[in-house]
Amino acid sequence: LGEAKNLPMYPGPNKMRDCYCTVNLDQEEVFRTKIVEKSLCPFYGEDFYCEIPRSFRHLSFYIFDRDVFRRDSIIGKVAIQKEDLPKYHNRDTWFQLQHVDADSEVQGKVHLELRLSEVITDTGAVCHKLATRIFECQGLPIVNGQCDPYATVALEGPCRQKTKVKKKTNNPQFDEVFYFEVTRPCSYSRKSHFDFEEEDVDKLEIRVDLWNASNLKFGDEFLGELRVPLNVLRQSSSYEAWYFLQPRDNGSKSLKPGDLGSLRLNVVYTEDHVFSSDYYCPLRDLLLKSADVEPVSASAAHILGEVCREKQEAAVPLVRLFLHYGRVVPFISAIANAEVRRTQDPNTIFRGNSLTSKCIDETMKLAGMHYLHVTLKPTIEEICQSHKSCEIDPVKLKDGENLENNMENLRQYVDRIFSVITKSGVSCPTVMCDIFFSLREAAAKRFQDDLDVRYTAVSSFIFLRFFAPAILSPNLFQLTPHHTDPQTSRTLTLISKTIQTLGSLSKSKSASFKESYMAAFYEFFNEQKYADAVKNFLDLISSSGRRDPKSIEQPILLKEGFMIKRAQGRKRFGMKNFKKRWFRLTNHEFTYQKSKGDQPLCSIPIENILAVERLEEESFKMKNMFQVIQPERALYIQANNCVEAKAWIDILTKVSQCNKKRLTVYHPSAYLNGHWLCCRASSDTAPGCSPCTGGLPANIQLDIDGDRETERIYSLFNSYMSKLEKMQEACGSRSVYDGPEQEEYSTFIIDDPQETYKTLKQVISGVGALEQEHAQYKRDKFRKTKYGSQ
Repeated sequence: LGEAKNLPMYPGPNKMRDCYCTVNLDQEEVFRTKIVEKSLCPFYGEDFYCEIPRSFRHLSFYIFDRDVFRRDSIIGKVAIQKEDLPKYHNRDTWFQLQHVDADSEVQGKVHLELRLSEVITDTGAVCHKLATRIFECQGLPIVNGQCDPYATVALEGPCRQKTKVKKKTNNPQFDEVFYFEVTRPCSYSRKSHFDFEEEDVDKLEIRVDLWNASNLKFGDEFLGELRVPLNVLRQSSSYEAWYFLQPRDNGSKSLKPGDLGSLRLNVVYTEDHVFSSDYYCPLRDLLLKSADVEPVSASAAHILGEVCREKQEAAVPLVRLFLHYGRVVPFISAIANAEVRRTQDPNTIFRGNSLTSKCIDETMKLAGMHYLHVTLKPTIEEICQSHKSCEIDPVKLKDGENLENNMENLRQYVDRIFSVITKSGVSCPTVMCDIFFSLREAAAKRFQDDLDVRYTAVSSFIFLRFFAPAILSPNLFQLTPHHTDPQTSRTLTLISKTIQTLGSLSKSKSASFKESYMAAFYEFFNEQKYADAVKNFLDLISSSGRRDPKSIEQPILLKEGFMIKRAQGRKRFGMKNFKKRWFRLTNHEFTYQKSKGDQPLCSIPIENILAVERLEEESFKMKNMFQVIQPERALYIQANNCVEAKAWIDILTKVSQCNKKRLTVYHPSAYLNGHWLCCRASSDTAPGCSPCTGGLPANIQLDIDGDRETERIYSLFNSYMSKLEKMQEACGSRSVYDGPEQEEYSTFIIDDPQETYKTLKQVISGVGALEQEHAQYKRDKFRKTKYGSQ
């Protein structure tokens, strides 16, 4: 979410607005930026990433103006249809804000059947009856937290027939039939099955409107309409289909564009169609043996890095795949060794954006996130809350600020962060330590005269590419929910610069700063004890025989936030009502309290969580509900939206995965009024009626689907097929010709043309086979899909 510009002025004397932006799946909010005050061109610069847990029609972005006294007002929205997302993929794009009213906010679909039948009246004349049957609707919007829908049906003219109102559901099952008479002219002759006069019936259309029954005096809210011309009955006497709801009169009331301003977005949307595991065997096995291929530059994984435009593109799925199969350390060791052998100067070791550095970055992000949070989060939160001034550039000092005080404030912060980092060695994840061990060995072996290279090889990752970026932009590492304000951001920049220099162990410290004020500030840290602390820390995280970090278990906060929970019935006569509570999950317990920082009202030890599953919506007529099942009872919880619900279910499942007594079956609905709604069993201790989901091993592998990552890699190879073929040509030209190379071939790293050619051939054939499978699947699906079906 970049920025908005030229928003309409506020009608009051001040003209400015306090705006925030939301990200919505259809109309369900899944993310909200911070509020930018007093601006008509607010800059957000916030990133939001999520797995999409359900189907949707539009990805929408709304801009709201905060109102202290009333509900926040909507200024405008950008809605991108799911089909159009690839058009804007990974491109900064300015979108015009569109007007928002009830007619433009339409979502959901209707299942309808039309039947035309002949009826002989008392006088013997033949007339025709049209039966319109509304089966059900799905995915209607929830307006102000509720949806009580009904439908009206009309055939030309004002006379409308109405279904019953269905309370508290956005997937109403109506199953009601309405009859209309369709008169026939006398000239009608029975030529064929309902082949009537064109001008007569073809002009008629059936109109279905959906409404939300409102108990307010403003009347009911329009949810969408549907118009079906009766000429669909030309071919046969009955017609049944699913339809998307449309805005009223197709939403033709358009304001002239440009009235509401515009919004700059960069949307990256990927959709993977994943087959079952066996389809991926050949390509996956080829990738997984990359670490053992000699030279490693001839391996499939290294080739992927060579053909992708951005090394990052290749690194993400490769690291995830190797982590999933426990092969990440040998693979990174192999490519790091090869890179070190190509490095001429020890001072530039691992400084480029190579496949090695991107893969290590990605591994640190996946495996080191909890480590980062445990180490930095408390101090970063304090810096954000305390707002001490730390500006040490004399030019930027504000009136009344004292340079000495600011230097002291900054020095204390740097000292604290430096100290928590250098004392955190024992918590560093094993997979990171193993990688650092192999980096250190490779560097020391290659540059034997340089005694510091064993340290700089490791510090260039742990300090420069892990801790320093996290201090600089804590929101990108989930250390803070949003961007920090400008003053805090400046403080964090200064801390990050200092920590980076302390960690890099460069010889002449103060000379490494462009700014004289930074060099002066750095004099505080020119003592030997700082260099020693860094070396001890680097020694600890890159030694192979470390003691197991599990022995020093402190609770790690995994997730926290407000949700709504239903009383569990712990008190015998208590009301089973719904209340908003602050939930906290650590690796030891799951607790909730009235608000953040209060004493817990209830604590569930992790070993008491027997299963975590979704709860059917019909139980309490509430969406996004899930249940945490314990030995005596289940705790029913409602998350704020579908993305949050998925995140909580995933992390709770992951934490409780090793529990000895995990259930294999559960009840998908609640126990209400003396029986389970799902299986009607009357005993509240009856065993579950559905198998539990997710029996995956409990560690980092849970978040990763190996087949999906292989599918991602296949689609990358497929999109860069022309480069793979170029690389084949380059291998051919290298093995027969030793002279200067063609420009286009020289970009590839090819150490052994014959081995590389062999691997390329296998990659191309593996990708070709998968491409045929996809094409066949699409053909079959197209053949089986009936027009009008859901």
